[in-house]
Amino acid sequence: MEKKREIIGHIVQWMKDYAVQAHSNGFVVGISGGIDSAVVSALAAMTGFKTVCVTLPIHQAASHVGRAEEHIDWLKERYPHAESMDIDLTPAYEGFLQGLPVTSNTDRQQLTNANTRSRLRMTALYYVAGIHGLLVAGTGNKIEDFGVGFFTKYGDGGVDMSPIADLTKTEVYGLAEELGIVESIRVAPPTDGLFGDDRSDEDQMGASYPELEWAMEQAEAGARAEDFEGREREVFEIYDYRNRINRHKMEAIPVCKVPQHLRNK
Repeated sequence: MEKKREIIGHIVQWMKDYAVQAHSNGFVVGISGGIDSAVVSALAAMTGFKTVCVTLPIHQAASHVGRAEEHIDWLKERYPHAESMDIDLTPAYEGFLQGLPVTSNTDRQQLTNANTRSRLRMTALYYVAGIHGLLVAGTGNKIEDFGVGFFTKYGDGGVDMSPIADLTKTEVYGLAEELGIVESIRVAPPTDGLFGDDRSDEDQMGASYPELEWAMEQAEAGARAEDFEGREREVFEIYDYRNRINRHKMEAIPVCKVPQHLRNK
């Protein structure tokens, strides 16, 4: 428990220092009804800076909306400088899609639409940040941001700062318990909420967060798929595949360097 409190204190101070350095008035956090955004918004509020919690529904499942509202009420009761906004992006999303081409590949179309939702939300968060002089606080954790790349490039991956990106999902749950995050969020299966239904992150990835954290630890130690059997091998291969195909999200944008001898011609 003491360790969790120290981690919380460290992150809160880091956020405060960053806000001061950036001459920012505070933070804006997109609230999904999930554990990560709940923890990040609570940490932001603990800084004493203005914290704007924004819900951004796009054909959102009622359960997600309900959990988000419950968390925001909980947060505002404890921190008078915490504010909230509800920005229904459904009309904007539908209007945007009307002018775009479609593909007969259903899976590709669904994934593209999901990523489009995430990028519209990013745009809305930066709009709120712009008019209030705030920083967009990211909600990605370590396994999502640096393990399997389970985020949308220039969507929920487009942020100013990442308070919990060095924490595993398990560690985030630990902080949530210490912070007293509402139970409905702590027990809900993790989901990105981008498909308008209740499919979980595990449904999409084929492995749970504890399993993927194990695989990440093994990979960082130099393990290979051949070192394991059964479910362990299956999980390791899931992690390794997603880590490879999503590497472009986790590394700096490649720049083609033009050799000086070509410039001199």
